[in-house]
Amino acid sequence: MTRCSLIVIGTELTRGIIADRHGQLVSKEMTHIGVHMAEIVAIPDDGSIISVLKALKKNNEIIIVTGGLGPTQDDMTRSCIAEVFNTTLVRDEKCFENLKRRVGAEKALGANEKQAYIPKGFEVMDNPNGTAPGFYGSDGSTYVFALPGPPREMEPMFYSFVLPKVKSLLDVKDGTRYEYTSFITAEARLEELSERYGDIDWGTRFQDYQISLYASSDDEQKVRNAISALQKELGPCRLVEGNTSALDLLITTVKEKGCHIAAAESCTGGLLSSLLTSKPGASEYFLGSVVSYDPRVKVNVLGVSEETVARFGVVSQECALEMADGARRVCSSDYAVSITGVAGPDESEGKKVGTVCFGFSSSCRESLAVTLHFSSWGRDSIRRKASVSAMLFLACYIKGEDVQKMAEEWSNI
Repeated sequence: MTRCSLIVIGTELTRGIIADRHGQLVSKEMTHIGVHMAEIVAIPDDGSIISVLKALKKNNEIIIVTGGLGPTQDDMTRSCIAEVFNTTLVRDEKCFENLKRRVGAEKALGANEKQAYIPKGFEVMDNPNGTAPGFYGSDGSTYVFALPGPPREMEPMFYSFVLPKVKSLLDVKDGTRYEYTSFITAEARLEELSERYGDIDWGTRFQDYQISLYASSDDEQKVRNAISALQKELGPCRLVEGNTSALDLLITTVKEKGCHIAAAESCTGGLLSSLLTSKPGASEYFLGSVVSYDPRVKVNVLGVSEETVARFGVVSQECALEMADGARRVCSSDYAVSITGVAGPDESEGKKVGTVCFGFSSSCRESLAVTLHFSSWGRDSIRRKASVSAMLFLACYIKGEDVQKMAEEWSNI
């Protein structure tokens, strides 16, 4: 059986500052295609990769390395791999041109230029999510793949380059691969639900605001039936075809309708607004927001009545409705969404952690509000789920769909 080992580089990992996310992903995918995962080794950014690489080369056909590809002095992965594999580093001109486009011609020189150097004879793996490309190569007995450490850079590169290359080397024949995007459901729960359909090969890739779900099978109808069942169980708009995001779905909707949106936030503290402005051209559809964390801001800026706050509390559909109406009025937008809830760690107004109310206001349809009760995996998790839900709901509200019915049908949140 082909043996593979993973080297995870990062002083933050070995000191316990951050947790490793790569070991489980690589092990699961390698095991799935018949590769034996022999070892997972975490090492600091101190050059010890040379001795580890030499030891692993003796017993592994494949070595995957993550981390240490940046421009700083302690990023030594590329030079250490070149040394162990008896080659030298050469500047890849295509990588250098990409680097200049990303950071500017002036900044590309000096320390940053280091990221354009690749072991001679190795192949480059493009990195659309960062400045450091990956690379892979072989000395005839062992293949080594070097990838950046941040998950948002490493994971797409692993699925785009490493996994297909290893499958090609081993002549692994796959069924057709179908990709979907899941929102709000925890990865473990999504895997549990999908594994009910055991005659389909499933895979997941966790991202901060969505999870990619992969299904491999030679029977397309069998996949379609399984996905349809999962969609019915999760609820509307929770599992969609392709690789997308809640923000992309919302942007598509507002551009098709030619409308402008605004937001009012409480428990999310501006996270939704940050997401709405994260892509170039956001000013074409997003006018502004009010982060009304304190009740006085809700009253004095958004126009929420003091009676509403006193009678129903700030975590209520009544408050969410008035927040949304206020945001639309203040920003002069066509539509507005509001979020107010309990992110934790403590209850508020006698309401459980994970209780979140959403309000929706429009110049052409009746305002409405809905409430969700998220499972609590921590404050950040609830804030992310609330922001994603707001974007999904708002897209449907703009299209004239029944948001209240949609919220009632959601499960596993």
